[in-house]
Amino acid sequence: MDNLSDTLKKLKITAVERTEDSLEGCLDCLLQALTQNNMETSEKIQGSGILQLFASLLIPQSSCTAKVANIIAEVAKNEFMRIPCVDAGLISPLVQLLNSKDQEVLLQTGRALGNICYDSHEGRSAVDQAGGAQIVIDHLRSLCSKTDPASEKLLTVFCGMLMNYSNENDSLQAQLINMGVIPTLVKLLGIHCQNAALTEMCLVAFGNLAELESSKEQFASTNIAEELVKLFKKQIEHDKREMIFEVLAPLAENDAIKLQLVEAGLVECLLEIVQQKVDSDKEDDIAELKTASDLMVLLLLGDESMQKLFEGGKGNVFQRVLSWIPSNNHQLQLAGALAIANFARNDGNCIHMVDNGIVEKLTDLLDRHVEDGNVTVQHAALSALRNLAIPVVNKAKMLSAGVTEAVLKFLKSEMPPVQFKLLGTLRMLIDAQEAAEQLGKNVKLVERLVEWCEAKDHAGVMGESNRLLSALIRHSKSKDVIKTIVQSGGIKHLVTMATSEHVIMQNEALVALALIAALELGTAEKDLESAKLVQILHKLLADERSAPEIKYNSMVLICALMGSESLHKEVQDLAFLDVVSKLRSHENKSVAQQASLTEQRLTVDS
Repeated sequence: MDNLSDTLKKLKITAVERTEDSLEGCLDCLLQALTQNNMETSEKIQGSGILQLFASLLIPQSSCTAKVANIIAEVAKNEFMRIPCVDAGLISPLVQLLNSKDQEVLLQTGRALGNICYDSHEGRSAVDQAGGAQIVIDHLRSLCSKTDPASEKLLTVFCGMLMNYSNENDSLQAQLINMGVIPTLVKLLGIHCQNAALTEMCLVAFGNLAELESSKEQFASTNIAEELVKLFKKQIEHDKREMIFEVLAPLAENDAIKLQLVEAGLVECLLEIVQQKVDSDKEDDIAELKTASDLMVLLLLGDESMQKLFEGGKGNVFQRVLSWIPSNNHQLQLAGALAIANFARNDGNCIHMVDNGIVEKLTDLLDRHVEDGNVTVQHAALSALRNLAIPVVNKAKMLSAGVTEAVLKFLKSEMPPVQFKLLGTLRMLIDAQEAAEQLGKNVKLVERLVEWCEAKDHAGVMGESNRLLSALIRHSKSKDVIKTIVQSGGIKHLVTMATSEHVIMQNEALVALALIAALELGTAEKDLESAKLVQILHKLLADERSAPEIKYNSMVLICALMGSESLHKEVQDLAFLDVVSKLRSHENKSVAQQASLTEQRLTVDS
């Protein structure tokens, strides 16, 4: 290290005098010292003040320039040296050197800038201000087709530099995207797929850029899907495939790219991985099985890619996915159920699947997960059943296949996502009067619904419970169902639902309450009173923002309540006539007609 101190002193003198031979000797000594102990040598360099001199040595004509850039690249491997490099004014002359024709100068300059940018806001900012990114992208374009080892090495360094420059920095990534880096990198990947180091750099760069929404359109206009699938097919090592997966996942969020990946044959690769790994208990294999099956489900979220893979229910992919559901592997059961939920996004697919026995597969799967079951599998299977129950023609078939019985086994679940899907599935199924009546008289179900109507921490569960309570009344039109709901304490929730911010829910509540008032007013009277229904109806009618159907159904309900003495008195006390008579001139004809009828009723009964 004493020798190093002498070298640094000598370097100060020779740097000023510019005697190339002795300068070169000093630089070689420094590089040797850095090779032996980078951190200690870097500290000495920083302490000596020599960094400032380096700026003057970074000149295109000098034979020592590449060595100076190399020394900067080596010292900048240390985090504590990056800001001093910026403060010493090295960025501007380094960026100028990017215009050099000398490959060694370019290589060392690219390394120096890349290392200074690594995890350094100051480094990136300085390179940005000096305009370094655009020059590097221009180099990538002009060198792109060259496959000699020196050019490939340079391309690798430049890709690495851009990666360090923009990593986890949205605005710099957006800048590179605007400069058109994506098509260039995709082209690079296609030409240099045999070069492992360069391929890896491209993949990491894609992984960074693909997270940005603005990148997806640019990626979609290239042949990235084809290149990645081609590369994927060649990979045997788990780590390499994982790198490609990390790029595929964010890209596959874009519908156009989903379709491109399907057309490029990615699905076949994924199915093959699943087949190879399904019985393995190695950690890497289990992880890869999960990634492959998750990506498969993601590809099915695009309408076009999903329909292409469904192939009228005859497709190989659809058949393979079906075989996952009865498997003993939880990850495959989950992916299979989620895939069916994604296939079940239009009526034609839903009808075909129900006619071909999918319901039995899903109810069997649910049965396997009743006791201490896997919550994600329960949630996925219920999602699939809910989607399948949307077409009218499927409802009766699904009821006769025992779906309600299978679903009701999960009433005791304490998991809100499962509760939410369970409620949605039941609500989809009970359009038929008979089914609604059967479920509406199920005391355990109704009591659980009333309990969930108070699940304030889970708005989705609370909303679905209210909607199911209302649907049981609306579809069954049954006195017994109404009595069950009154006895279980459900009335107050239906009244609260009438004040929901969602018009559809308000409306469902008002229609259910009108049926209660028409069929079983005596039984519900006290609960309607204590829930302050009459005051709520007055507010809804007086509020100019209330939708026409809300005003209409509120008036229908008022007329129905007149059969109760105590509620009738509340209506009189609140001067409803004033509000109702104003609505006779409402622009909606139905509202205006109902206002006249209601006014007559109120006048007769006052």
